[in-house]
Amino acid sequence: MRLFTGEPQLKAISAGVHAFLQPDGGWCLNNAGLIVSEGGCVLVDTAATVARARLLRAHALEVAGAPPRLIVSTHAHGDHTFGNVVFPEALVMGHEETRKEAERTGLHLTGLWPHVDWGDVEVVLPQLTFGGPVTLRLGAHEAELHSFGPAHSGCDTAVWLPRERVLFAGDLVMSGVTPFVLTGSVRGLRSAVTALRKLDPVTVVPGHGPVGGPELLDATERYLDWLAELARAGLARGLPPLEAARQADLGPFGDLLDSERLAPNLHRAYDELRDDAGHTPAGVDQLFAEMVDLHGGLPQCHA
Repeated sequence: MRLFTGEPQLKAISAGVHAFLQPDGGWCLNNAGLIVSEGGCVLVDTAATVARARLLRAHALEVAGAPPRLIVSTHAHGDHTFGNVVFPEALVMGHEETRKEAERTGLHLTGLWPHVDWGDVEVVLPQLTFGGPVTLRLGAHEAELHSFGPAHSGCDTAVWLPRERVLFAGDLVMSGVTPFVLTGSVRGLRSAVTALRKLDPVTVVPGHGPVGGPELLDATERYLDWLAELARAGLARGLPPLEAARQADLGPFGDLLDSERLAPNLHRAYDELRDDAGHTPAGVDQLFAEMVDLHGGLPQCHA
């Protein structure tokens, strides 16, 4: 049971590189990044609500003296993108597939938690899209954009600063929070984490939860390997994903936030194991309903 959520904070990672952290990292309490150079500043993601995005904007103005001129969206989900509307001066940049997914999804997230004060959010799509690796040269900083997908979402972009060995992983990696493949792929996420490990990061800023190091990659891989085995066993026993999730012994993963994500994660893992071209994967609304069932009520969202 979640006991509290803390105040968002801007944490210095290295010279000119900051992480905007929103404890406790649960539903819609995402992290973002701020890279400051003599030419201005760049954001990696924003936030879910107008109020939280305004706080991020205030931090950016205090540290950089000017609003961000560029936003890199790591993926399409609203907790990382709805706050784009608070930065009208910034050019929003994202992968071509991220733009397509954001356009399809719209403001759907707001309907899942109607009690949240989202503010006047709107979908601000990437105006500059790319289809392959990109390098940004930001004064003293160099940032490489590496994209994977489907993984956590239909397409996810990690931002890698090789000189500082800092990785802004987006939701490819979480810290103390259950990994999630609602609109992605278990195999794809596993492959993405393997690729991120090859970058050899020292500091990993996850999409949710506290900053860590390469041990966050280890933890993600362990969960995904356990999930794949659980799916194989459940499918062999003829258990529907929700029932397999109910019967699962979470073991070392029992302390992760938002454990109800196991139900949709198992759906995606089952889909990848089935040899059935006629099978239609479950939609997001069905998967969210199963999470509510497994949780025993609507999961808490403190955005």
